[in-house]
Amino acid sequence: MIIVENLSKTYVTPTSTINALNKVNLQIQKGDIFGIIGFSGAGKSTLIRCLNRLEEPDGGSISIKGQVITDMDKNQLRQARRKIGMIFQHFNLFDAKTVFENVAFPLEVAGYPSQVIHSKVQKILELVGLSDKAQAYPLQLSGGQKQRVGIARALSNDPDVLLSDEATSALDPQTTYSILELLKDINEKLGVTIVLITHELDVLKHICNKMAVIEQGEITETGPVEQFFLNPKSDTAKRFISILQEFQSQRIYREGEGI
Repeated sequence: MIIVENLSKTYVTPTSTINALNKVNLQIQKGDIFGIIGFSGAGKSTLIRCLNRLEEPDGGSISIKGQVITDMDKNQLRQARRKIGMIFQHFNLFDAKTVFENVAFPLEVAGYPSQVIHSKVQKILELVGLSDKAQAYPLQLSGGQKQRVGIARALSNDPDVLLSDEATSALDPQTTYSILELLKDINEKLGVTIVLITHELDVLKHICNKMAVIEQGEITETGPVEQFFLNPKSDTAKRFISILQEFQSQRIYREGEGI
């Protein structure tokens, strides 16, 4: 479904050169919920943004559903992006547009007739549990509701792939859980492949079936999520598990002390 080969990306600043991605290789199967985990600055956001060329890679190739994204011109890429939905950490909604108008926007850009847009938006809002918020504005919504609008907008063009860029990191734990459950439901009902980047182990454990660890722009480990927790192989994975165990022990201590 998604094949990444020798993907590289370098940023040049006035004082240094940063190798954000260094010959990354990755394969994601159709219908997977695939997690990419890494510490801050590891390159995970750059990687996911290269998948739809919001960031232009310097080398390597990306193939999605048999289409080589990295070989496309602007017109071809614009068409391909309609089938690659993107969910952003900070929602990226239009404050001056209603929920309905935010979700309808990609369909309007794609040139769908108004009747088709109305029907599709109604169905998507029902799917994400926001039918009663169609005429509300983003400033009237909670963070979780805003993210549901972002998910609905990403689904508007019936994508084959959903890219989630730290979509739950700005949300509280209860809201995070509800958003993850929604993504699982979308994956099951629509068969959409989901690629999710995170630095939160609970997110990885709750929703993903396969995963990759990225560190300093390189993939250090891939495999089933169960393997990551039971038998981490890379130093990065071991550090994540160690931090999780320390956090859990501290929480148990605090609860025992009544703190």
